[in-house]
Amino acid sequence: MSRKTVLLCILVCVMLAGCDRPASNKLLNISGKTMGTTYHVKAKAVGTKLDETILKTEVESVLADVNSKMSNWQKTSEISRFNLSRQTKPVKISGDLFSVISKANDVHLKTGGMFDVTLAPLINLWGFGSRNPEDRFPTNDEISSALEQVGQTRYLKLDTETGTVSKTRPDVEINLSAIAKGFGIDAVSGKLTQLGFENYLVEIGGDLRVAGTNVSGKPWRVGIEKPEAGSRNVKTVLKLTNSGMATSGDYRNFVENNGTRYSHIIDPTTGFPITHRTTSVTVVSENAMDADAWATALLVMGNKEGMKAANDNDIAAYFISRNRDDADQKYIIESSKAFEEQANMQ
Repeated sequence: MSRKTVLLCILVCVMLAGCDRPASNKLLNISGKTMGTTYHVKAKAVGTKLDETILKTEVESVLADVNSKMSNWQKTSEISRFNLSRQTKPVKISGDLFSVISKANDVHLKTGGMFDVTLAPLINLWGFGSRNPEDRFPTNDEISSALEQVGQTRYLKLDTETGTVSKTRPDVEINLSAIAKGFGIDAVSGKLTQLGFENYLVEIGGDLRVAGTNVSGKPWRVGIEKPEAGSRNVKTVLKLTNSGMATSGDYRNFVENNGTRYSHIIDPTTGFPITHRTTSVTVVSENAMDADAWATALLVMGNKEGMKAANDNDIAAYFISRNRDDADQKYIIESSKAFEEQANMQ
């Protein structure tokens, strides 16, 4: 589904062989592939007779359903059919897809349009979608032309009463890579709760959601990576419970042209990848979908405008920015008020 590459969140405590594990707390541990990446689920099996085989079947059923609605890579998915259609009349869509686009509109408005799900033409043009990154570098005219198709509040109209969406421009296409993964995590979390699990961790491609505690009865310990290509070193560790978390970074998924590196994070106002020094943003929220969307939006904005948006909207955000090339300190770390308050509670 998504080619968006985020910082891989290292699941610290539960992966350490030295963690104390009470005998009564059996940990079900499953993994697999989905949305162009991998998933991991860890659930404390207290009071349930489910085994890992049954749990994997249940989880992958949920993920298959999400992909059937929101995958830009499945030609028969609900969103792909909408993109291929050139009609402008209202189309009835699933409640799940409606919810995702509604949330996207909310983040779009609160960030001054810096989060936009109609970026599909630009994502493809820069080689992060259907177009190969090795293809010819896009020209300014091509970028300007693609930019004319971008603008979700201009070109997408949701009708809450009828549960429909319509496009006011026939060639508008939606890419949900910056939000659907978070929705998928939340959907799996909902299934785990429905099955009776109270303590679990769901992770897809580095984004995650946790409930309750780990096998030691303590908050889940999750690492935020240093934003360095080829590295998996941890910058800091968070203690989380009943939270969603997502990290968006600019350094793992990119194209190069004449020695210049262009990130997959595209500014919807210019049509070009971001050029500021902010290299990653981590957001902690009540659910993974909110965290997923906000992490991308704040990274597009950069630490200055992004910090203001985070504080104005009570978003717990952790910014890592590159320092000047001649500075002794390699990175500058900044946190929003909500993030600092949460850290102080740990």
